[in-house]
Amino acid sequence: MKTITILIADDETEIADLIELHLQKEGYHCIKAADGQEAEAVIRTHPIDLAILDIMMPKLDGYEVTRRIREQHHLPIIFLSAKATDLDKIAGLVQGADDYVTKPFNPMELVARVNAQLRRSMQFNQLAPVNTQVLETGGMIIDPEQRAVFLFGNPIKLTPKEFDILYLLASHPKKVYSSENIFEHVWGETYYEGGNTVMVHIRTLRKKLGEDQNKNKWIKTVWGVGYTFNG
Repeated sequence: MKTITILIADDETEIADLIELHLQKEGYHCIKAADGQEAEAVIRTHPIDLAILDIMMPKLDGYEVTRRIREQHHLPIIFLSAKATDLDKIAGLVQGADDYVTKPFNPMELVARVNAQLRRSMQFNQLAPVNTQVLETGGMIIDPEQRAVFLFGNPIKLTPKEFDILYLLASHPKKVYSSENIFEHVWGETYYEGGNTVMVHIRTLRKKLGEDQNKNKWIKTVWGVGYTFNG
């Protein structure tokens, strides 16, 4: 059975050691990095299955490391940060993280979140080649195996969650999805307070699709109900 390797990037040695201790008890192999540049080097040279990134790291912060990871990889990323407001959490998720844990944290809760992200990642990798197909509509091509989107021949860079939202909506054109539906499909969790998270992801997705310059909206808001694909 393949050993799962997890990157722990945090400049606070005590925190990194604590996380490593608990993850090793679960049977995971851990590689630690003390700053953003070191974390990026680890990603380039080792097969990493999940990354835990502190946001405020020396040399490169967690946001920049995530941006660089997303250029090549789709592995789950969990942000670890002392920034605890809802806006901070939403900003982290929009940057491309799959989850956000605030300091101080319960190590067992972090382990549970790691397990959940790995489970979803493995389920997606097993199902994607069989149950997904390339979608083409109105100048847009969505390729789920390559996790790529092209708009009138131009590549559109999306975060994993933005891609998942777009593919969900485009797979069922004209069907209206509520924020609750989208959150439960894309994040794989029971909806609790995900409305703002979904709204922010939809907003950034629309911007990347050029809807602020284009009168033809790809994602239509059905007021009081939710969102639908308008391709």
